[in-house]
Amino acid sequence: MEVHVQYQKMMTSESLTQLLMKKLEGLEKKYNWLIKANVLFKTENDKYGVDKICEIELSAPGPRIFAKAKTDDFEKSMAETVEDLRRQLEKRQATFASH
Repeated sequence: MEVHVQYQKMMTSESLTQLLMKKLEGLEKKYNWLIKANVLFKTENDKYGVDKICEIELSAPGPRIFAKAKTDDFEKSMAETVEDLRRQLEKRQATFASH
């Protein structure tokens, strides 16, 4: 799977990228039909401190799969986003099996 990572309004983070690759590798092993992942990490101004956003869009057969999470920490946002994607991928795979 091809992975594109972008950082918006923040410095690039090698450790965050490595953690992301490890999580996406797990998804790719289970769902080998994934084609590409576009990942965006960004910060927003938020008076409550919940300003770390992770967005991931997966290209796969059928409509694209998208998930987004906004928390106070990039690792938490990434974990929530990947978990949401995993649930969506399970549903997508169930539709493959029924056809």
